[in-house]
Amino acid sequence: MVKLYRCIICGDAYVGFNPPPNCPFCGAHADYILEAKDAIVNFDIPLSAKDQANVEHALMVEISNSTFYACAANQTNDPEGKILFKALGKIEAEHASIWRKILKLESVPPGRETCHTENIENLKESHERETKAIAFYRKSADGADHSRIRQLFEALVEIETDHLQLSEERLK
Repeated sequence: MVKLYRCIICGDAYVGFNPPPNCPFCGAHADYILEAKDAIVNFDIPLSAKDQANVEHALMVEISNSTFYACAANQTNDPEGKILFKALGKIEAEHASIWRKILKLESVPPGRETCHTENIENLKESHERETKAIAFYRKSADGADHSRIRQLFEALVEIETDHLQLSEERLK
């Protein structure tokens, strides 16, 4: 029987016979995807000064990464790289949208990142970007004042670790 599922990280819905192993929109792992009737999604969170600063920084990280990946999808000299970077760009843009909702912004500010023509250089930069994001998100999760902010940062650590593995496999 077809069911309606919802990701409690990004809030987007998915229709299918089973929940997907990862959210097709933000990449969250399956334990964050519930039947829509059971999914509680909250972006209206009171932010402490520390959480506010971390969320604002996370928004900038995601804007930077989504813009970099969009550039790489257009510029890289490898057909598979184009597909990979396009997919990663969409996911990172969804992450930026999560933080936009938390910060109650009308829209996501534009990014201005550049990239490389050589696929290997884009993979190296991807690896560096994901490594930095994971470290920041892990630290932010550990120090979060609000449980929902902690949950979001923890989910993003998992997702960005998946992205890191993608670049590591291709850098071998």
